[in-house]
Amino acid sequence: MKCIKSKEGEIRRVSDNDAESKVSNFGWVFIPKSEWKTKVRDFNKKVVTETGEEKEVDKKLAKRLKLKEKQK
Repeated sequence: MKCIKSKEGEIRRVSDNDAESKVSNFGWVFIPKSEWKTKVRDFNKKVVTETGEEKEVDKKLAKRLKLKEKQK
């Protein structure tokens, strides 16, 4: 699987063969998987904390919540 981005800014995660053809024929470019994660996969995800409030997903917040659950 590869992550690619179009000239218009559309980000996709596609198979190796599809990525290779789109990059060579249609002008897409390869991007890091981390960019796909932040802009597509985790976009607008919310986490409910113990106090009941919702917060945007943040790597540090997620780690802290996992540690709290392990400590219980």
